[in-house]
Amino acid sequence: MLPMDDSLQNKYSLVKGVARRARQLQSGAVPLIHTTSLKACRVAQDEIRGGQVRFVVPKPAPRIEPIQI
Repeated sequence: MLPMDDSLQNKYSLVKGVARRARQLQSGAVPLIHTTSLKACRVAQDEIRGGQVRFVVPKPAPRIEPIQI
């Protein structure tokens, strides 16, 4: 199991982070760690576990109320 840090608030965000990094790897991104695995998902998990990749969950934008005339 992967440890959860501040940027990964729950298992869902962890899975989304791994999936996004795996897609980057499949699109040609260079792995940030030395690994023997050829599977993008495993490499992404290892990168996150090793602290090489961090994901920031953005805060929602403030809501702007329409002006009534």
